[in-house]
Amino acid sequence: MSGFYSVFKNRKFFFLWLGQLISQFGDRLNQMALIALVYNRMGVSAIGLAKVMAFTIIPSFIMSPFAGVFVDRHNRKHIMIITDILRALMVVCIPLCFIKSSSMIPIYILIFFIFSVSCFSLPAKFSIIPELVSKQKLMIANSLVNTTMMVAALLGIGVGGLLIEKVGAKSGFYIDAFTYLVSAGLLCFVTVENSHLKNNVLGVKDKHIFREIKEGMEYVLAHPYVRFIFATIFMLMASAGAIYIVSIVFIQQVFGSITKDIGLLAGFSAIGFFFGALLCGRFGSKQSKLKIIFVSLIASGFFIGSFAVFLKLFASLLAARVIAVLIGISVAPIFISGNTLIHEVIKPEMRGRIFSSLGIVMNLGFLLFMFIASELSEFFNALWVIIGIAFCFIVYGFFSLLTFKESL
Repeated sequence: MSGFYSVFKNRKFFFLWLGQLISQFGDRLNQMALIALVYNRMGVSAIGLAKVMAFTIIPSFIMSPFAGVFVDRHNRKHIMIITDILRALMVVCIPLCFIKSSSMIPIYILIFFIFSVSCFSLPAKFSIIPELVSKQKLMIANSLVNTTMMVAALLGIGVGGLLIEKVGAKSGFYIDAFTYLVSAGLLCFVTVENSHLKNNVLGVKDKHIFREIKEGMEYVLAHPYVRFIFATIFMLMASAGAIYIVSIVFIQQVFGSITKDIGLLAGFSAIGFFFGALLCGRFGSKQSKLKIIFVSLIASGFFIGSFAVFLKLFASLLAARVIAVLIGISVAPIFISGNTLIHEVIKPEMRGRIFSSLGIVMNLGFLLFMFIASELSEFFNALWVIIGIAFCFIVYGFFSLLTFKESL
């Protein structure tokens, strides 16, 4: 654990980590509040959920290419602070629209703009990490940041699900806005060298924005490892989108709760992700990052399939919680090793474009398969949808293992 402690002693990294921990918790609380809002307006509705989620993801396809170039051209710390403040102001407006209007359209518009702003924040956050820690500590730092992002998110769903049932959706939005302001305040204490600005100082103003977007795409296509990471993350997010819709509606129908049981299972996944991230940060630096990803893909597929089978055969929440922990443990190393590989092979002045492109890939997978799953759930049992996803994980893991065998 000395490696983790040494990274936490880095004051610059610590304030970034703490701010993201708080804001990510608020993000997922916001998500639970949106689920409750849809339930209050439409009842149990897979299509209703899919529509709301679509407006959280569509901005990525419109804004992310431009956001990546913007992040590479400007001060990333300032971008993160400004986006936190803007999101706080807009989130506060959601309950006001809910009260004043019976239509969902104003809420859709607000959600769209909130997540448009987020398109600038996320690549800035991931691009800034190598500026705060040494290359030797990069795997550990990525472990901590990904742990923060996923564990705070999943625990936010867990605690948020219980909290929203108690205090209502309106209060959830206000708490989320407050977390953004806290995050912005903590970021003020982060000092960054902005080496990407020094590298870009010559000629960047003469480049057209679309030319820089094209350069980012070409950079991705030219690196086999980066292409593999993009394909892997796409599959992960496609699976997450499919499971998200199918599992939410299934759990609501079986257990009769709006968010409580969804939140509890997500919370157990967060616990697993936490331990998986710790293990990856502790031992991952000594292993091939590609091998870690392959093994984790196969393990994830096995546990996802087991989750569906046990829940269907025994309807046991205890078994579901145990397997949810194992899923979290197996998924964590994929994200951590993937981000570390990208940090190692991408030039500083390209990171914003690469991570914004990764965001597009993630959201494309999630959105596309979210709608596909919502339609399939009308015709097929959720069990077979989830088993099909698990099978894809296992096949892809073995295929990738054979493809990159010489690189291990």
